[in-house]
Amino acid sequence: MNNVSEFEKPEESGEFREPGEFRGSGGFGESGGFGGVSPTTLADLLGRGQVMDIGVRPLWPSVPRVAGPAFTVRCPPGDNLMLHAAIHRAEPGAVIVVESGDVDYALAGGNVCAVAQRRGIAAFVTDGVIRDLAEVREMGFPVFARGVIPIPGTKKAVGPLNGPVRCGGVDVNAGDIVVADEEGIVVVPRARHEQVLLDARAKAAKEAGESLDAWEAAHRARIDGILRDNGFED
Repeated sequence: MNNVSEFEKPEESGEFREPGEFRGSGGFGESGGFGGVSPTTLADLLGRGQVMDIGVRPLWPSVPRVAGPAFTVRCPPGDNLMLHAAIHRAEPGAVIVVESGDVDYALAGGNVCAVAQRRGIAAFVTDGVIRDLAEVREMGFPVFARGVIPIPGTKKAVGPLNGPVRCGGVDVNAGDIVVADEEGIVVVPRARHEQVLLDARAKAAKEAGESLDAWEAAHRARIDGILRDNGFED
């Protein structure tokens, strides 16, 4: 959990990054082709360490897949100032990823989500909670979070934006690609964007060209081999 005093000394932790100052692979406005790749495929390639835990989940049904570069935010317990600052600084296409200090106070509500949506922000992903879920659901703004609570946080703790955060058990840096849908949330490290995308496309192409019969035969042979090697008998 974050130390509030960290956020009360902005002179020691850097300045805000204004829109356009940070550029990840392809810039904030592009998902780099990851919108067509499922979290399942990415999880197979990247492993458990890049997949957020199941507590961070879509807050309304049938949330469409989102993919975009992370704009990172840290909020201390009971405070949401820096998320509210971020919606005016993140560029269109960004996924705002928030490390929250608790789940006792809402980080955002309907108006904040509406402004974020109007500015072209792709989604919020946070290990905290929000409020005004009915409004958010009605407007169709994707939010992945731990839940809902009606009481808002305060707005006092100033801190840097686009620093390293930890959300849902995953370390996230500004410019990492976040891919999220009803299957889960995967973070692709910025330095590995190109290779992971190539590997994901190759994996998808291979699977698309394989019939269910062929998959079943290979699967049966693999499972039977494991069973036989471990002394299983029918």
